[in-house]
Amino acid sequence: MAFQRSQFFLVSIAVVLFFFFFLHNSFAIETTWEEKHHLVQTSSLLPSSSCSSSIEGPKRKASLDVIHKHGPCSQLNSNGKANSVETLSDILNHDKERINYIHSKLSSSSSSSNNNNKMKEIELDFSSANLPAKSGDLIGSGNYYVVLGLGTPKKDLSLAFDTGSDLTWTQCQPCAVSCYNQTEEIFDPSKSTTYSNITCTSPDCTQLLSATGIKPGCSKSTQSCIYGIQYGDRSFSVGYFSHEQLTITPTDTVDNFLFGCGQDNEGLFNGIAGLLGLGRDPISFVQQTSQKYDKTFSYCLPSTSSEVGHLTFGTTDNNHVSYTQSPTHSNGNSFYYLDIVGISVGGTQLPISSSLFSSGGAIIDSGTVITRLPPTVYASLRDSFKEGMSKYPNASAFSILDTCYDLSGTEVVSIPKVNFLLGGGVTVELVGSGILYVVSLKQVCLAFAANGADSDLTIFGNVQQRTIEVVYDVGGGRIGFGSNGCE
Repeated sequence: MAFQRSQFFLVSIAVVLFFFFFLHNSFAIETTWEEKHHLVQTSSLLPSSSCSSSIEGPKRKASLDVIHKHGPCSQLNSNGKANSVETLSDILNHDKERINYIHSKLSSSSSSSNNNNKMKEIELDFSSANLPAKSGDLIGSGNYYVVLGLGTPKKDLSLAFDTGSDLTWTQCQPCAVSCYNQTEEIFDPSKSTTYSNITCTSPDCTQLLSATGIKPGCSKSTQSCIYGIQYGDRSFSVGYFSHEQLTITPTDTVDNFLFGCGQDNEGLFNGIAGLLGLGRDPISFVQQTSQKYDKTFSYCLPSTSSEVGHLTFGTTDNNHVSYTQSPTHSNGNSFYYLDIVGISVGGTQLPISSSLFSSGGAIIDSGTVITRLPPTVYASLRDSFKEGMSKYPNASAFSILDTCYDLSGTEVVSIPKVNFLLGGGVTVELVGSGILYVVSLKQVCLAFAANGADSDLTIFGNVQQRTIEVVYDVGGGRIGFGSNGCE
């Protein structure tokens, strides 16, 4: 009897151990699965019809709200509603133009092209400005904007911010040649007590060439410096290069800020008043405010167009940011370079060589929407992603996006995680909304596209940056990435 009890006891222990190991292994499998996938409510991929910002004013000392110009938080939309599917197609078409512009800007032919477009003497009426006529669209989409104050008393202006541009400019009265329609009243420098033109002989005037690729002009009648900036689709702004007071927040101002006061501005700029240049050239906002903000800024782009992010100047107090060194480039352009060494999909690193990124170089760009990859890399990413999405029905391609799914009958979607592996051991994990581009729930697409050749520049676009705190420590030559940056 004692022997039977002993046997029963041993069997009971065995059963308990079996279930223990079974549950343990099941938990381990579940944990591993969660590490490889995002579980996302499909409804959360769509923007709300109303602005759902939880931010009550700037959260940090020198911080601005970042707003998607096509969403319900935007004052640029007269009806206050998000744009239609047709507009999404337009955005991606503009994105293609921006990519072509960036690639051509970095190509050996760009220098000769710039030489052909240099401006000579420019009269006050700008009639001799050697710039092509408009084609109708601004290069790129300029998806995100911030509101800054200009002048004394200040006038609030909505400016698209761009890490791929250097010159800050806005439209100005009296619009000597042409001004497009913008949401706010056009800035009138005659009503500001802190405005002044820069003279042609000023060293500040000579800095325009490196920032714009176009030789500055000079007004014969006033000896005022004239700038010209031209985008890849031939949209442009021409006007006075000037000084003015810039207001970031009510307690944070920048005196004698160099900017372009546009008198001839042509192209489809969709209601914004101009552009805030965050590149690395000496006349960019970053360099002009180097003593105030230590050549450091950060931003977080919201998950959808119905939410609000931030653009913050100065050092960040986010302790969860990991930094990677930003390579310098021999041509000295103002883009911010990344050292991409690999990509993983669903927890597995793609079988690609890091040389595919280093041969053409890689940048991070706030104005590019969809990340562009070497064709060999994109094909590997797409095939791996398709394997992880095989249970969902396919949908037709949309514009430049060739891998799409119909998720209309799905409440929760399992998305293979996509991580970018950077130099220094930094891993950037993309959120679900940074992997998918949603046209509608019937057409949800992989938000990546291929370049024309493996030797073309890789561009890390703004969809992939969503909800990530991206920190540009320009003085330290590094870029940081932190999760949940919009909170």
